[in-house]
Amino acid sequence: MANTLRLYSTCIRNTLEAAMCLQNFPCQEVERHNKPEVELKTSPELLLNPVLICRNEAEKCLIETSINSLRISIKVKQADELENILTKKFLRFLSMRAEAFQVLRRKPVQGYDISFLITNYHCEDMQKNKLIDFIVQFMEARILEHKFACSILETLGERVEDAWVFCNQRLDRKSLM
Repeated sequence: MANTLRLYSTCIRNTLEAAMCLQNFPCQEVERHNKPEVELKTSPELLLNPVLICRNEAEKCLIETSINSLRISIKVKQADELENILTKKFLRFLSMRAEAFQVLRRKPVQGYDISFLITNYHCEDMQKNKLIDFIVQFMEARILEHKFACSILETLGERVEDAWVFCNQRLDRKSLM
């Protein structure tokens, strides 16, 4: 399992290194504006083919690139309703603090759990390798923490259920006496 995560992360890292060759390019629609072309999609000649990297059917990463911006969308595996609720709550928490992350989008791309938008300005202000490390480490940490939190909650739920059954059995015995 850890080996597939390492391969998945390495593939994403290598793709991001190749795709993060962004340059300043003004918008062709409006003068003196510099909008992320990957968001606008007004000029197809400025967009590259999107890359979809899948670890399995439930975990995938979509990397969309244009001349001046890059959008990374990540879908995290959610096996049951508990994981689904935890993921939604955690991602809502993050989206409310999107300004602190600078590259985090408030609303993810349809069909994905979280999205990042990197423009040429981010590449100029920050180091390219540090940006890639942040995204890959964020993804790895969230996947591992998410699975750990779900296993803790499942164990806690089983203990509460056992205690509930035990208390009900004691109450039933007392009522019979």
